[in-house]
Amino acid sequence: MAKIKSIVLTDGDRAALVKGMRDGKTFSYRQRCEMILLKADSLPSRKVAKEVGCCEVVVNTWMKRYQEQGIAGLALRKGRGRRSILEKESDLEAIRRAVQKNRQKVSLARVELEAELGKEFSILTLKRFLKKTVAATNDCEG
Repeated sequence: MAKIKSIVLTDGDRAALVKGMRDGKTFSYRQRCEMILLKADSLPSRKVAKEVGCCEVVVNTWMKRYQEQGIAGLALRKGRGRRSILEKESDLEAIRRAVQKNRQKVSLARVELEAELGKEFSILTLKRFLKKTVAATNDCEG
């Protein structure tokens, strides 16, 4: 049998992990907090993985990251996922002009924007961008 790697948690660390497990924003963050708590109870990685619903390599990876970075290491890092096609900083003014010009036909605004910006995107992408921008503008005003 392999040696069970466990971690010793202080009361503050344990409290922070329990809070993260209960109140964490994402399921994956809550799951990682639970992994560390179970490992602190000297359970083998295989049992922790079975209980949490992943493989033992994942448990060991997050265990190592927790040991290196603490509870902050359990959160996802910035820069993950797909980059936005339309960016608020560079494309907002062009989008405003195109939408004001073609208020009734967003599809015409999209065609005009594709030519002006040199980017291809769907009408849904444009609608999502407009919705986010309006929501952000309303948050600033209210």
